[in-house]
Amino acid sequence: MRVLITGAQGQVGQELMRLAPAEFEVCGLGSASLDITSADQVLSAVTQFQPALIINAAAYTAVDKAESDIERAWAVNHVGVANLATAAEGLSIPVFHISTDYVFAGDTSTPYRESDATNPGGVYGASKLAGEEALASACSQYLVLRTSWVFGVHGSNFVKTMLRLGGERDSLSIVADQQGGPTSAASIATALWQLADIYQARQQLPWGVYHFSGTPHCTWFDFAEEICHQAESLGLLQQSPQLSPISTADYPTPAHRPAWSVMNCTKLFVNLGIHSPNWKEDLRLVLTELQQNTVQAAD
Repeated sequence: MRVLITGAQGQVGQELMRLAPAEFEVCGLGSASLDITSADQVLSAVTQFQPALIINAAAYTAVDKAESDIERAWAVNHVGVANLATAAEGLSIPVFHISTDYVFAGDTSTPYRESDATNPGGVYGASKLAGEEALASACSQYLVLRTSWVFGVHGSNFVKTMLRLGGERDSLSIVADQQGGPTSAASIATALWQLADIYQARQQLPWGVYHFSGTPHCTWFDFAEEICHQAESLGLLQQSPQLSPISTADYPTPAHRPAWSVMNCTKLFVNLGIHSPNWKEDLRLVLTELQQNTVQAAD
């Protein structure tokens, strides 16, 4: 089965390429090869490759920058998805699309279900929600996978920031009043390939929106503590910095961030048998790979 992956050079996109099962013929296009904001480019790519499935990993993910770069964020996260949906529907191709916990306000204390009301608090979340809605309105076969707190070997993310700052400073202040589920890019990619396997076997899926994030839920402070602990044990940090918990108010950012980003992932397991990953185990895999990369670079 032919699969077209957009955003193939991104954090999740690179893992989708790396973990692609042998039974799939994969075409991965990064933004330099395919600008999804161009309807003509999208139609040309889809028509040329003739995929049986599109996995969209392309996104504008700079949450704070989006507050000032509004036009570009909406172009990629909304218009780009609409272009993919229109091209896919014209050829009866299903689309898997990655979305975010930021579509929610984050003002509750129970894990968000797919059916819960959305109310994004910033440009990033609003543009991603608009992309979801564009996909749902234009494409009859679609699957939205909402995830959160993405980390991995590639790209910029909290884990790599902690390693850099942990090596530079003796102490760090970390936000401790935001709750969420860290999720590795590799686990997201694995889940998407599992879904592709099911679709290939059945030629059908229970379409719609699904949640997929790491367990157990934690704060950024908890996440940072585990990163430093594991990194020190692997030799990525000579010594863990002293971590101090602070509130969101103590660390103002251009974009509003949800205080509660915990998602209920039961629907994905009940409907399709896909479990939520343990983020601590995934963190160990990411840090081990980063350690190996460091050793290879030194050699």
